[in-house]
Amino acid sequence: MKDFQKNLDLHIILHNPEIPYNTGNVIRLCANMGFELHLIEPIGFELTESKLRRAALDYSDLAILKKHKTMEEYISSYPGRRIFAASAKCRRIYTDPNYKNGDSFLFGSESMGLPDSMFDMIPNENQILIPMKPSNRCLNLANSVGIVGYEVWRQLDFLGCGPPRN
Repeated sequence: MKDFQKNLDLHIILHNPEIPYNTGNVIRLCANMGFELHLIEPIGFELTESKLRRAALDYSDLAILKKHKTMEEYISSYPGRRIFAASAKCRRIYTDPNYKNGDSFLFGSESMGLPDSMFDMIPNENQILIPMKPSNRCLNLANSVGIVGYEVWRQLDFLGCGPPRN
């Protein structure tokens, strides 16, 4: 029997997101999965932008959303958390680690991905890759968050997920 009352404590971190539709979709994903969303500035749009609200639908009120000026600020606000960085530059497939409640997942901007300086903050074993055809450059940011997010949640037996609504 699932423990529907137990709290899920997972964070999605978007480093310098640029496209409001992607961030809106991630807001919706986080609200549905029970993850917190953390945005690292600069952000390429206003959080009040209509494109963001359209993609998030009415889920913005259900999501926990926090902004941080830098990644260092995020790390100091949440000391001791394991952080995984998802990037096409990484080599460890995202399904390989054993994820734990309390983990955080870092994703880069749509046009640049994660800067090299971010990899200095993340241990090699926490640098993860979503496999794709070698001829392709990258996946969509919101899709990447969904792929990794649902794998993490699956490994945690969908912790915090309640019974279906009637």
